[in-house]
Amino acid sequence: MATTAPEKKTNERPGVRAQVKSVRSSAYKAREVLDLIRGQHVSRAVEILEFTERDIARVILKCLESAVANAENNNSIPGDELVVSACYADEGPTLKRWRPRARGRATRIRKRTCHITIIVSRMSASELDQLRSREATSRQGNRMATEARRQRVLRSRQAKAERRTEAHDHDHDHDHDHDHDHDHDHDHDHDHDHDETVAEVEAEATGADTEEKDS
Repeated sequence: MATTAPEKKTNERPGVRAQVKSVRSSAYKAREVLDLIRGQHVSRAVEILEFTERDIARVILKCLESAVANAENNNSIPGDELVVSACYADEGPTLKRWRPRARGRATRIRKRTCHITIIVSRMSASELDQLRSREATSRQGNRMATEARRQRVLRSRQAKAERRTEAHDHDHDHDHDHDHDHDHDHDHDHDHDHDETVAEVEAEATGADTEEKDS
């Protein structure tokens, strides 16, 4: 009967690791965030941690960056070929404090700590090929989306410029018609005033002739 080799424990897996000890947070809170990045590519894991609204995510992000730096500097592994192969949080020492309560009693406060470990390893050749093909497809899609967005913005600007030109021409024609009407009204008023002046002069002349005849 063939026997299979026992699976290696988590802390015995090969790879480059970084560890943060005595983090002032419970292991339960750290494990909730570590479950999000386990098995992810390093760049994807960094994005997840940057947008995770947990205080412990900042500590885990620093630990991940330290593991990537160890792989690049100590093992000469490019950072874009790394994957989070394992990550876990162990219980640390518990700090015991006391809170006073009623009737002279005291309640214990347990301040939990944990040790966080992240292991990164190099991706296999097939995984690297799949990753590069996905990145190429994504870049092509992003390029097409960018070009489509640029075309939409260009069409929008052209339509806005056309509307602005039409509005300006309409306002210009309206002002021209208004000026023409104003000039016409001014001429009409001027003719009316001239007719009234002529009538007044004739009336005065008629009155003067009447007075001479009476005298």
